[in-house]
Amino acid sequence: MLTIYGCFRSRASRNIWLAYELGVDFKHIPVIQAGRLADPLATTAPINTKSPEFLKVNPNGLIPAMEMDGLVLAESLAINLFMAKKFGGDLAPRDLNEDALMTQWAIWAMTEAEIHTIQILYHKVMFPEAARDPARLAEAVAALARPFRVLDEALAATGYLVGSRFTVADLNMAEVIRYAQPVPELFEAAPRVKAWLAACQARPAFQKMVAGRNAEPA
Repeated sequence: MLTIYGCFRSRASRNIWLAYELGVDFKHIPVIQAGRLADPLATTAPINTKSPEFLKVNPNGLIPAMEMDGLVLAESLAINLFMAKKFGGDLAPRDLNEDALMTQWAIWAMTEAEIHTIQILYHKVMFPEAARDPARLAEAVAALARPFRVLDEALAATGYLVGSRFTVADLNMAEVIRYAQPVPELFEAAPRVKAWLAACQARPAFQKMVAGRNAEPA
């Protein structure tokens, strides 16, 4: 059976969303970030990223992680690429060209977008007010102008990243771009990105994942 390690309020949300899209049964172990706990090694602490039992799965001490049929994987986007190909269907690549494009977009999401979108999430939403850095936020917003233009152009042909259907490439990208939503001006300048993300987030599987996230303690 597929096992996903990680709480909803983490990058494990990407893997849980995809599992819902695929309609596969999976075991969910809600490992939380050690930094959210006063003493992550206390005997009463919930399983977290410093728990010895989790470190046996991912020695890096990061979530998410995945286990299936003897394979252990970390890195959320890599997990999703594996899951899509493992279970098949329209979300998976149909040929080698689509496979290459899905890999390309996953790497692009990490290197061109997430390094900046995560700063928006930190300095606009997650960090306490005193820890937020307006300069870091402004730098991230400015740095995203070009990637948003690139993504907007990529969506021009079909409204999707690969082929003419919703695939794991869209899901992976949507979860990275979601972090930038607290800055609506980025989306106003990229109307195709705005419409595409809205369509991704309207999907029932995404809504199911968000319901789980909202039910989880902050």
